[in-house]
Amino acid sequence: MSSVRWTTFALVLNAGIAFAQAPPPAAVSVPLPAVLRNYQPVTAERLKKPEDGNWLMIRRTYDGWGYSPLKQITAANVKGLKPVWAFATGETHVHEAAPIVNNGVMFVSTPNNQVLALDAKTGTPLWRYRRPRPTGANVPHETNRGVALYGDRVYVAAGEAVLVALDAKTGKEVWTTNVADNKSGYYITLAPLIAGGKVMVGASGGEFGIRGFVAAFDLETGKEQWRTYTVPAPGEPGSETWPKGDEWKTGGGSVWVTGNYDQDTNIAYWGTGNGGPWMGDKRPGDNLYTASTIALDVATGAIKGHFQYNPNESWDWDEVSPPILVDFQRNGRTIKGLIDVARDGYMWFLDRNNGGRGGGPIKFVEGKPFVFQNAFKSLDPETGRPNVDPDHKPGTGKRAEFCPNLSGGKNWPPISFSPDTRMIYVPANNNICGASMGAAEVVYRPGQGYTGTARGGPPAPMVPGADHFGEVQAWNVDTGQKVWTHNYPKSPNWGAMLATAGGLVFTGGTADRMMHAFDAKTGALLWQAPVSSGILAPPTSFQIDGKQYIAVLSGWGGDSTGMQGTLNQAFPGEFPQVPEGGTVTVFALE
Repeated sequence: MSSVRWTTFALVLNAGIAFAQAPPPAAVSVPLPAVLRNYQPVTAERLKKPEDGNWLMIRRTYDGWGYSPLKQITAANVKGLKPVWAFATGETHVHEAAPIVNNGVMFVSTPNNQVLALDAKTGTPLWRYRRPRPTGANVPHETNRGVALYGDRVYVAAGEAVLVALDAKTGKEVWTTNVADNKSGYYITLAPLIAGGKVMVGASGGEFGIRGFVAAFDLETGKEQWRTYTVPAPGEPGSETWPKGDEWKTGGGSVWVTGNYDQDTNIAYWGTGNGGPWMGDKRPGDNLYTASTIALDVATGAIKGHFQYNPNESWDWDEVSPPILVDFQRNGRTIKGLIDVARDGYMWFLDRNNGGRGGGPIKFVEGKPFVFQNAFKSLDPETGRPNVDPDHKPGTGKRAEFCPNLSGGKNWPPISFSPDTRMIYVPANNNICGASMGAAEVVYRPGQGYTGTARGGPPAPMVPGADHFGEVQAWNVDTGQKVWTHNYPKSPNWGAMLATAGGLVFTGGTADRMMHAFDAKTGALLWQAPVSSGILAPPTSFQIDGKQYIAVLSGWGGDSTGMQGTLNQAFPGEFPQVPEGGTVTVFALE
């Protein structure tokens, strides 16, 4: 090596050593963007009555309506709706979170423990939070259904069953608290519910023999306030419906969709999943409070009432979607109601005021199938209890076919309600049947599968003569009658619904990756536009500087991919794979 080259090398090496030994540079203080500096804290009063231009919780209001009072975008001008900006989340798996907007700041959660803060007007990223997943964590359904806001904090549940509070301006952790033992099969997919001065969550894991619960935590510290199990222990109300041994300890009843809330009575309504194991003959009795809606006193966690849709549930019809709170008309009187469009294929109209005797107990009003259903012969007209057809109820060593299939007539994606049309809008899957059979031996081991199902026989047929599967349905809540239906011939429907005061219904849900807008009164398809992947997440609407926007998070996967595969087995080549990957897309009028 020449002296020149050696000298040059030595200088570079010495410079590198000197640099390595120097103290690290001081952290640069980056000023907060104006949209964060002006962040408006979320108060209890704002959650009870949000401003028209904000979307402060996953369904905007506690009643679960999924309704925006904004009406700049109408049936007359919706054809002029164009994408304004899009932002890729950097994650695959299924995306199911509603974009939440508070005074120009958008918060979106994604799979793999990520929360994004974006400028809602431009899509500019403001901060990104990631929580590393612990080694060995068990999160079989890798998704997250949204965040909750309160004060200057953002609350999100990590998949490994940890509740996290973040600073809304910086995305930095304020506190974390363990909700349940992930190694025993508990994990979380839902968005927290903030009401009555508490933050509440439930846990997924019914496939692992968990004991379901709803738990409430202190907003400031994360300290647990109460925990209510959905499967009662011996001596607790409902325990008589678990007459056999210790089955209640692994009885299921998971809670994996966010509840709705009655702010007048301080009661939250949560849905519960099926029993564990799946075959009812393995756990005799009605098995309260599985496959039910439960009414919880938010102050204490006490169960004030319940309605069980499927006693001794055996079809994997989790009824976790909470009913929406709507006052509807029946026989000339107003009923303070609950409406649940359930996985079992029935639409349930309930009385949350117990016939005028006060909130809590839930009384049956009416039930009717909204898709083809053959497991129930009828409902008791007084109690709503199903009269089950035993030929369509699977059991241990007994294969049975049933309609709808285990994904249900409507899965978790929520319905919406418009007070203008008095209609609910339903993302339905019709004509798809299933089959199931129980295994002879089912052994519980913490953190391992506890469904107790066995494979056997050919796949279940579709309903003979069926020419479509996905549907959007509209039902008048006062008459209990269907008003219109839009069919999707070549796709299932996994699209959560948004109704607006502009006379529109927005939804995705289809394998063609389209975002749709329907006339809320007639069901006419007025507009559609493609996004990067299929849409399961609830669309939301917000307003900035007098301009209305529609926001949606796309990202196909999970159960929607499974149903797509089922259809492609029956109709090879007609239901191709949908691209995955999450993207926030925001639309506005040109």
